[in-house]
Amino acid sequence: MKKSTLDLYILLPVKNFIEKKTSVGILLVFSAVLAMIVANSPLAEGYHNFWKQYIYIGFEDFQIKKNLLHWINDGLMSMFFFLVGLELKRELMHGELASFKKAMLPVAAAIGGMVFPALIFFYLNQGTEAVSGWGIPMATDIAFALGILYLLGDKVPLSLKVFLTAIAIVDDLGAVMVIAFFYTSDISVNSLALGAFFLLILLTANYMGIRNTLFYAIMGIGGLWLAILLSGVHATIAAVLAAFTIPTLKKINTPLFLRKVRLLSLKIKRQRMQLKGRKDADERMASTMEKFSMLAEDATPPLQRLEHALHPFVSFIILPIFAFANAGVTLDAESFQFFTSPVTLGVIFGLLFGKIIGVLLFTKLMVVLKICKLPEGIEFKHVFGVGFLAAIGFTMSLFITDLAFTDETYDVQSKMGILTASLIAGLLGYFYLKLIGKPNPENHKETVNEVEEIED
Repeated sequence: MKKSTLDLYILLPVKNFIEKKTSVGILLVFSAVLAMIVANSPLAEGYHNFWKQYIYIGFEDFQIKKNLLHWINDGLMSMFFFLVGLELKRELMHGELASFKKAMLPVAAAIGGMVFPALIFFYLNQGTEAVSGWGIPMATDIAFALGILYLLGDKVPLSLKVFLTAIAIVDDLGAVMVIAFFYTSDISVNSLALGAFFLLILLTANYMGIRNTLFYAIMGIGGLWLAILLSGVHATIAAVLAAFTIPTLKKINTPLFLRKVRLLSLKIKRQRMQLKGRKDADERMASTMEKFSMLAEDATPPLQRLEHALHPFVSFIILPIFAFANAGVTLDAESFQFFTSPVTLGVIFGLLFGKIIGVLLFTKLMVVLKICKLPEGIEFKHVFGVGFLAAIGFTMSLFITDLAFTDETYDVQSKMGILTASLIAGLLGYFYLKLIGKPNPENHKETVNEVEEIED
């Protein structure tokens, strides 16, 4: 196959799919549906047994033994939480959460959207072992929620996308804190102290100006992550802590950098004039363009480089694997009776009613008390729609389910509630916002920087 044909029929479609804002949500839905199909087919037993296989890492007395499902949830998902940590730090340093005044409204909305779902679940399950699952309906799946907003295009204002992004980021921070304080096993003080030592090394390296991402990878994974994993605190917390040590600034010699940029720019212009009209012009200029790209990359802060590098891998490999491994619920004649169980109802009511009431009520309070103003272009009818999208708890809710329950029955009941509530919330949110939305010509004038900010 010729290179041009390969580009046209394989590489270009894949590239376009990855770059679309809605692609992550589509892939997650596909993974979850595929998991349900396999889990309710003749392959069901093999599907469930596959994730129970144990994998050993280490040697002799220094071994970590976990089944495949735990390696996905504790290991692969640590990369997802590392990315969450990078996004959190970026927002706190330079984004929507950098200013206290700008952050107050989404923070309040997110808190309301976490408190009410937890209270509803707690009320329906109090006095039972299942009460430990109160954290499940607190979560929002940012990939699904933003994916639906992007499907709506210019029918929703740009400021609504910013508002939902900020809420989801605060929600992620809340979920991380819940996992850290409430979903941990017995703690090993020695391992925790070792983790603190590696964290201190990473913070010191940041302060000293070390910008080598390989150093942070070795210290973060081989040191901090491993120590936290062995301590009993959930390993994903280590990923978030490691992300907060990544430098947000790149120390460069600015005059030298600008001089190199000017020289390369002149060289490119000269080459274009010399090679004008030649068929091999692009190939001959490739080396110079690559040097320009490397120069720009070298000037990019480590946090931004890591975030851009990890985003496709996490979104299109790790999250689909997680969804396929966790969403497979085998249904039988008795399964639909679970819809009357307090666990399933707690998750459904918590997500659908708790999220909407919490987000809308806390936002309304902040505005009525004149503490904050609604962002430009947003009305309370839009906030109501955001409440629906915030009720999509898929990824984080499934993750917390794995931590909250050891009883398989509770696990299945919870997953049925998550899948049902997320599906209903996504559909209602989409059609509601489409119904109230009107095309806004101003949305077509978005700058490239604004679009990239929302995408991140």
